[in-house]
Amino acid sequence: QVQLVESGGGSVQAGGSLRLSCAASGSIYTKACMAWFRQAPGKERERVAGINGDGRERYVDSVKGRFTISKDSAKTTLYLQMNTLKPDDSGMYYCAAKNLIWCRADYTRPSDYSYWGQGTQVTVSS
Repeated sequence: QVQLVESGGGSVQAGGSLRLSCAASGSIYTKACMAWFRQAPGKERERVAGINGDGRERYVDSVKGRFTISKDSAKTTLYLQMNTLKPDDSGMYYCAAKNLIWCRADYTRPSDYSYWGQGTQVTVSS
């Protein structure tokens, strides 16, 4: 089993920054795929950033150049640095993991991921 716990959400004005963290514990492989998803009210959950077992990063177009996904050296904590935030970035942010021994592909759908955190709210005001 894998447990994921997010933190770091909050309220910020447009143009500000936040850093989300996701602490992973349990039987998670160091080369698992991990991702940050976002869900706004009335909208589908979308992947905003993902990182595979090779460290390759992927971003949705709307956050490219503003968000950075990373892992710590122990591969147990996932981060999302969010800069130049916009009101459209508001929503519940979820950490997710696809726990393969060596995850090399790019997985974008919520159904691709087996493990989820409880979510952390991000609110960006104009």
